[in-house]
Amino acid sequence: MSAASQNTSLFPEIEPYQSGFLKVSDIHELYYELVGNKDGKPVMFIHGGPGGGCGKRDRCFFNPETYKIILLDQRGSGRSKPTASLEQNTTWDLVDDIEKLRKHLAIDKWLVFGGSWGSTLSLAYAQTHPETVKGLILRGIFTLRKSELDFFYQNGASHLFPEAWEEYLAPIPEDERGDMVKAYHSRLNSDDEATRLTAAKAWSKWELTTSKLHMDPESISKAAEDDWANAFARIENHYFINEGFMRQGQLLEKQSIDKIRSIPCVIVQGRYDVVCPATTAYALKKAWPEAELQIVPDAGHSSMEPGTSKRLVEATERFATL
Repeated sequence: MSAASQNTSLFPEIEPYQSGFLKVSDIHELYYELVGNKDGKPVMFIHGGPGGGCGKRDRCFFNPETYKIILLDQRGSGRSKPTASLEQNTTWDLVDDIEKLRKHLAIDKWLVFGGSWGSTLSLAYAQTHPETVKGLILRGIFTLRKSELDFFYQNGASHLFPEAWEEYLAPIPEDERGDMVKAYHSRLNSDDEATRLTAAKAWSKWELTTSKLHMDPESISKAAEDDWANAFARIENHYFINEGFMRQGQLLEKQSIDKIRSIPCVIVQGRYDVVCPATTAYALKKAWPEAELQIVPDAGHSSMEPGTSKRLVEATERFATL
């Protein structure tokens, strides 16, 4: 089957052959689905956000005749229950959940694929369980350092998208704008539903507006969906105010990289990504010279931009031989 789509190299949309819920704690039940070849090479798709959940097009980076494609909605995200829950929701809980799913599905080793927050969680998982990972395909590298969060949520991307930034500022009084993540945290956790939803939609719209080199109104419209915006914004903000529940720069430390140094890795990075700027992908490449860094010259942050999706599909095709 050849990859085909009007604007990208993605494979055609396909429905799961199996789906279910995995109970991972006394609170959380996680939705997962299996797509493609039941006897194929297993690949774990790790979604972004955190809080974004998986979508139909996320299944399409992989040849369904070659791969057994596994998708999981992380705690509080997508179809997992309870929605938007922040309780028992940390990076290391999610790492444990991925490992529980691998064991539940009786998979020995798998390819791990993740972009944006998905790259963060892919690295955290691989550094915790390197013996289970055959290869890594990462996109839009994000390691939750303060400098990365400040660039996007405080002072950086604001200079490139001033009109969208003004909308993001709007729910926050001027005297609280010195720490936007903190100011949003109080509103996203307000007892008043209207306050929560106004903040959630503004937070989500800022990220969706800045995610592509060419703005896509259809993508941005997702920020207006109450349930999606509430989960996306609340969970993202929860992780960011807690610095990802890890040390500053932990994923880039030599002791961390040494654990995965021998794992084949392709990094795909949009040159004009303002959500997760290329400086972080470059820092990862410097810490891990064995990894392959591909800069897409005409792309922003989204995996769905043509140049980026083409490189990602090429990587999955190449890694099919692992």
